[in-house]
Amino acid sequence: MNKVRWGILSTAKIAREKVIPGMQASAFCDIAAIASRNKEDARAVADKLGIAKAYGSYEALLNDPEIDAVYIPLPNQLHVPWAIKALQANKHVLCEKPIALSAAEAQQLLKAAEQKSYLKVMEAFMFRFHPQWQYAKNMVTEGRIGKLKTIQSFFSYYNDDPNNIRNQKDAGGGGMMDIGCYCVSLSRFIFDKEPQRVIGKVEFDGSFGVDHIASGILDFGSGTSTFTCSTQLTPYQRVNILGTDAGIEIEIPFNAPTDAPTKVWLHSKAGKEEIVFNMANQYTLQGDLFSQAILNNTSVPTPLEDAVNNMKTIEAIFESSNKEQWIDL
Repeated sequence: MNKVRWGILSTAKIAREKVIPGMQASAFCDIAAIASRNKEDARAVADKLGIAKAYGSYEALLNDPEIDAVYIPLPNQLHVPWAIKALQANKHVLCEKPIALSAAEAQQLLKAAEQKSYLKVMEAFMFRFHPQWQYAKNMVTEGRIGKLKTIQSFFSYYNDDPNNIRNQKDAGGGGMMDIGCYCVSLSRFIFDKEPQRVIGKVEFDGSFGVDHIASGILDFGSGTSTFTCSTQLTPYQRVNILGTDAGIEIEIPFNAPTDAPTKVWLHSKAGKEEIVFNMANQYTLQGDLFSQAILNNTSVPTPLEDAVNNMKTIEAIFESSNKEQWIDL
């Protein structure tokens, strides 16, 4: 094989508008099938995106022997159940974030994956593969900003639609699950270790019952990461990575455009330097790397244990807010 044959479980917006087009541009991905609970919906999306097969159930797609791997953009509460079913059907799995509703549920998936160790499973934190994040990671790893001391991240948008799944508690909605998970993930990615303890302050929407604003501090021992995320604030995102010698400011850290260059600024004693990155599609890059891991039988870029640890940190932030104290990890 020189391409992985992919099936998509769901016609979710993120799949239709971002992930499928990105993966179709990959040299290693063949988007061969898509499934919906309504076959007409699946056929309409398949026709629009040039996908050969359309299924009226997720089970039917998983039963297709010509599908090697599945991408799962289902609602959060369905991630683990369908990821496990996909593994049982001997499919590799790329699953949207957050991987699960809890660390315990994420552990269930990890256990199932260990029983099918020849299959690849990864949480789809696509931002890590964008050149601007690879630059930031390398700058920190090589010590070019001095000692990493603190990271500041902010991610917000405004959504008060009661019918939106992000505002539905039973579906795993809320700001921490939708966007706060990025703030936690990037902190662990850049520090390259787990936080020792966390403290958080979370506010919940009185009507929806989901968190609509959350702030936290992650203590890594050698430094800290602070963040705020919100689903009911003006749209904004920014990340600052600060060391003893220099700092990196990322302008559009999470949903970097695919049709325009991106830029970061390096702040140092010498002044402010702007670094511009050529257009890149982080969904294409993610599809490339995951598919290559399948084709070459190598490790995926982000192991599933990382997803479990991300959920542990998210849970600890909620626990901290509830108990109004630091929580050790």
